[in-house]
Amino acid sequence: MIRFVVGGAVDKQKVAQLIKDLGGDNVSVEIKSDIEAAMAVKTGKADYYVGACSTGGGGALAMAMALLTAQKCATVSMPGKPPKEQDVLKAVADGKVAFGFTNDHIEKAITYIVNAILKNKE
Repeated sequence: MIRFVVGGAVDKQKVAQLIKDLGGDNVSVEIKSDIEAAMAVKTGKADYYVGACSTGGGGALAMAMALLTAQKCATVSMPGKPPKEQDVLKAVADGKVAFGFTNDHIEKAITYIVNAILKNKE
């Protein structure tokens, strides 16, 4: 079971539902405040943090970067720069555990993130 926490500034319900839809019985998802979500990953109560905001890095990842370090975080999309599957696959392979993206890229970003994590766990 891969444990996701959803933080970020916007669309938490949408992000959580998409993770559940894609991961099915292989995932659990909890929605938390940014600090609670980042702490859950830091303390081993969750495996991955995901969050959306308007910029992909600010409100989505600020607390995760502060608590988990920038080396464990990846911004997978920004305004005008949609996510790329190869970038997400590399980030997961490199050990990133927190992912931020813009709210207009939720579907692609979550699809790439969840699929990459599931593939990496095989």
